[in-house]
Amino acid sequence: MNQASTTDSPLSQRTACPVTRAQNIIAGKWKIVLLWHLSTGTKRFHELEHLLPGISKGILTRQLRELEADEMIDRKVYREVPPKVEYSLTDTGHSFLPILDQMAAWSNRHFPPESES
Repeated sequence: MNQASTTDSPLSQRTACPVTRAQNIIAGKWKIVLLWHLSTGTKRFHELEHLLPGISKGILTRQLRELEADEMIDRKVYREVPPKVEYSLTDTGHSFLPILDQMAAWSNRHFPPESES
């Protein structure tokens, strides 16, 4: 009888491969773009919402919470009225910036933006 090893299970594949572990952190339509915008500095929720036209408040909140849970961003709440919340990259988030830069370079090299005439 040939039994599959535990490393062949879908769960093992999702956690064993380092690329897949990274993908699990940055998966989501808006996460990479959020990290890109936060690379320029601390932003408030409304600023991020303005930078991402088409995102709903609920989705933005969820993506930010997931990035916070994965220690890619920091969420700082100020005790004032109205409430003020700021988001910034953690050291782990900053360590991802060279990868974002490489992704941008790859995109520009292989899929150059169309020039506006």
